[in-house]
Amino acid sequence: MAVIVALGAFLMTLAGGWTAQRVTDRRHLVLGLAGGLMLGVVGLDLLPEALHAAGDEVFGVPLALLLFVAGFLVAHVVERLLAVRRASHGAEDGARAPEVGLTAASAMVGHSLADGVALGAAFQVGGGMGVAVALAVITHDFADGFNTYTLTSLYGNDRRKAVLMLIADALAPVVGAASTLLFTLPEEPLGAYLGFFGGVLLYLAAAEILPEAHHDHPALSTLMCTVGGVAGIWLVVGLAE
Repeated sequence: MAVIVALGAFLMTLAGGWTAQRVTDRRHLVLGLAGGLMLGVVGLDLLPEALHAAGDEVFGVPLALLLFVAGFLVAHVVERLLAVRRASHGAEDGARAPEVGLTAASAMVGHSLADGVALGAAFQVGGGMGVAVALAVITHDFADGFNTYTLTSLYGNDRRKAVLMLIADALAPVVGAASTLLFTLPEEPLGAYLGFFGGVLLYLAAAEILPEAHHDHPALSTLMCTVGGVAGIWLVVGLAE
């Protein structure tokens, strides 16, 4: 059953990527929406789940929050190092490194894989848990596909690479759900990963996606797309609960 539901997540992810690809003439709105979706996923979905799963404290601070900050810093350091490296090889000042986009999209694939594992584990628990997690996974996988394609293409990767990352992200929940037929991933490592991944996503949304969205088009419509993205994720989380 979990694998069948994951096929629905597969289709929703592709639909999200297709939408991001088709609205290129409204790029600022796409980026504004993507930033809002990423902010909503981090603050309303990933971080609460990580705090619940990885509950241990390290020197008075929850492990999930430490990894959240670590993910933010790692994303910042990696991007700066790649920018310095590209500048030393004659790249234009301020040009984005395609490797950052591919790395970010790979992290989205890892997140979708974790979604599939969570989906399979929920159906193992039984009761209404499987239905609740299925609703959450399927609905927010549209945002995952949208963000995966946007992140890959934003950093200068060609359409072929963006589509390949989108397909990988769509397949990840199916693979994750199928893997639970063989084993169940412990809750603590999953929570730690979600905390770290949340920090990476927040950095990309705050430092890259949203500034780019408002750079050439500081319009109210762009801002409303961002707010709408956050509100959409809040609605999904609320329905799942």
